[in-house]
Amino acid sequence: MAEHSKSIPVQHIIGFVLSIVLTLLAAWAALGSNLPVKWIIAGILTLAVIQAGIQLFMFMHMTESESRNGHVPWNMMFHGFVLAAIIVAGSLFTMSWGFDHHPGKDDMGTHQEEEQQHGGH
Repeated sequence: MAEHSKSIPVQHIIGFVLSIVLTLLAAWAALGSNLPVKWIIAGILTLAVIQAGIQLFMFMHMTESESRNGHVPWNMMFHGFVLAAIIVAGSLFTMSWGFDHHPGKDDMGTHQEEEQQHGGH
């Protein structure tokens, strides 16, 4: 039976503290800074990319070559990105060229004509 040492997970604590610090920096940039809006957006996007990297490498075990079930983490990331791209593309397609829920001119014209005939009552 292998012995498990009960050490403090230093890497996880450092990753957690860095994630909190980056989140607080982004909140300060959005709420408390007097920077131009373009710089705030660029800064928040940069902090988000850094935080995503911290999450992937410190918590999601991206440095491991292979897990017990034979799945390589990069393979799972690729499929996650493909799935996200399909969902985003489908959502944009539906919102852009999907169903039109606005009433047509005929519907509005008929209703307005009926109101005029009945004196608005």
